[in-house]
Amino acid sequence: MKSSLLRATILLSAFVLSHLTVSAAEPLRALIITGGCCHDYGNQSGIIAKGVSARANITFDVKYQGGTDRNVKIPVYEKKDWAKAYDIIIHNECFGGVTDVDWVENIAMTHRDTGIAAAVIHCSMHSYRNAKTDEWRKLLGVSSYSHEGHRAVTVENLAPKHPIMKTFPAKWETPKGELYKIEKIWPNTKRLGQAYGKDTKKDHLCIWTNTYGKARVFGTTLGHHNETMQQDVYLDFLTRGILWACNQLTKKGDPKPGYGPKKK
Repeated sequence: MKSSLLRATILLSAFVLSHLTVSAAEPLRALIITGGCCHDYGNQSGIIAKGVSARANITFDVKYQGGTDRNVKIPVYEKKDWAKAYDIIIHNECFGGVTDVDWVENIAMTHRDTGIAAAVIHCSMHSYRNAKTDEWRKLLGVSSYSHEGHRAVTVENLAPKHPIMKTFPAKWETPKGELYKIEKIWPNTKRLGQAYGKDTKKDHLCIWTNTYGKARVFGTTLGHHNETMQQDVYLDFLTRGILWACNQLTKKGDPKPGYGPKKK
């Protein structure tokens, strides 16, 4: 009788402790760095922050700098420890005219050396594209210098068993699109999704993961139009990609305990 009571007490204590641990999980801290040419970055930051925080225990800060100029070295990167307060940096920026090698390498190597995770979206692939260094491209996991015409694209799920892609359809047609031409895939990049380019007559990677030094990186070239970002499919895989980069995604594709959506 005493042993049964002891076992019940232990089980109850473990149950309570596990639930306290889950409820006490600190939210992941994300910083969206955005601005530059060619996109509706003000509204996109809101779409990302609202959509992802509804799906995972993540809080967001936004640094929207540089206006619509592609040549600006934005102030956020001037601070030595610009990324220190965050678990992940979401790069959704378009500064293709910046060629300062030291500047670009400082951004990339912050991730490489500290292990702070990154999610890289759309025109981040074209940012710093003319700088005479490969460190930014090593962070991204791909090299891209141009894009195809504006049209919807059909994304093929290349890795349906990967936790990021487990609920992604076998094929998904975006409402609008601007497919980036991928010229090189770097060695640590894992291919998750691709779309066929009608201009180039070949497939281009558009969803992937990467590792760069200590950092885990999730990337997608999808997201030129707000209409695409607002889709549940987009916000679902973006959320899982962010959680994966932060090592808070289970093999089944669910947030780890404490990192799912907050209960209302």
